[in-house]
Amino acid sequence: MPSCDATLRTLYSDHHGWLNGWLRSKLGNAADAADLAQDTFVRLINRSERLELKAPRAFLRTVARGLVIDHWRREELERAYLEALAQLPEHETTSPESRELVFELLESIAKMLDGLKPKVRRAFLLAQCEGIPYKQIAEQMNISVRSVERYVADALYHCYQLRYGE
Repeated sequence: MPSCDATLRTLYSDHHGWLNGWLRSKLGNAADAADLAQDTFVRLINRSERLELKAPRAFLRTVARGLVIDHWRREELERAYLEALAQLPEHETTSPESRELVFELLESIAKMLDGLKPKVRRAFLLAQCEGIPYKQIAEQMNISVRSVERYVADALYHCYQLRYGE
């Protein structure tokens, strides 16, 4: 049975070009496609379980698709943040380093919230980010105040588990 390193080398040499092309067709950008193709293989290198692939391209596409979604999410967050910054008076703008830190923070928050059901995420964001009282959230979402309380508690617990483990 081939070693994990040999399997990865073969997977890389046999499919890197194809994966790069597939990513280029999804992203429309050769540089981003090359980065995400590399990130796909880095993710495989960092896996602890042994790779035994019957359909390597389907597997690579699945891993890469997750990276593409993360890439698009980051672009969307950056765009929204830059639009918000553009609305600020010039003396309140941030340094490029601060912007990068905020992008990273927003990205990690988005990843944490990704695992939530839509109603739970919405209730949590309305309560935590918008500061809307639970009663108003309940009216807005057409649910009970108790449901809002449960959704926010579920979201907080979800974030806690992701942050600190179980």
